[in-house]
Amino acid sequence: MANFNTHIFVAATASGIAAVTLSNKNLIQLLDIPWFVFLGTAGGLLPDIDSDSSRPLKLLFTSLATLIAVLTILTFKDQYILQHLFIIAGSTFFVIRYPILAIFKHLTVHRGAIHSLLCAALFGLLTVCISHYLFHNSDYFSWMSGAFISFGFIIHLLLDELYSVDLSNVQLKRSFGTALKIFSIRYFGVSLLMFILSAALFVYSPPLPFNVHWPL
Repeated sequence: MANFNTHIFVAATASGIAAVTLSNKNLIQLLDIPWFVFLGTAGGLLPDIDSDSSRPLKLLFTSLATLIAVLTILTFKDQYILQHLFIIAGSTFFVIRYPILAIFKHLTVHRGAIHSLLCAALFGLLTVCISHYLFHNSDYFSWMSGAFISFGFIIHLLLDELYSVDLSNVQLKRSFGTALKIFSIRYFGVSLLMFILSAALFVYSPPLPFNVHWPL
């Protein structure tokens, strides 16, 4: 499999090319290019959150814990005195960063259900809903944000799969086929849960801003 630095470089490069191309086609604004490159790069790191020792996993839970702690302060700032507020926020950060992270590590297996196109769709749809409902971005901007997350995610899967091919001996490594799959049959329960969550997110996501004609 590709290492951390390779995933960052390839995801950032591919996202940069995609963003510049879309900007040249007037499909996104020039000033939005850095944002979409960032999302594509972040998406390129997400598949490795199922690796217990990966930097993306620690970074994700540290960022998530920090975000929720800040939201806790903003939510309860008028209900508690400052000292109590920081105790609550600090406790929230600690619980998410350590016990919940430990539970997540216990429940996930590297290159299991998360290394799949289904999970790429799940993270993309989650990004769409967060962008639209939490940050109040437009339908188009939210869907483009989700598309870049999924794009980077898929780039990661393709890169891992390419690294499963031993070109010097023209043979496939044992890891071939574990990185890029539609969903995980081995971890079918987790895949089913991801499908249900994806369906729910799609239902509650903003309308598609593209001219899509669904087959009957």
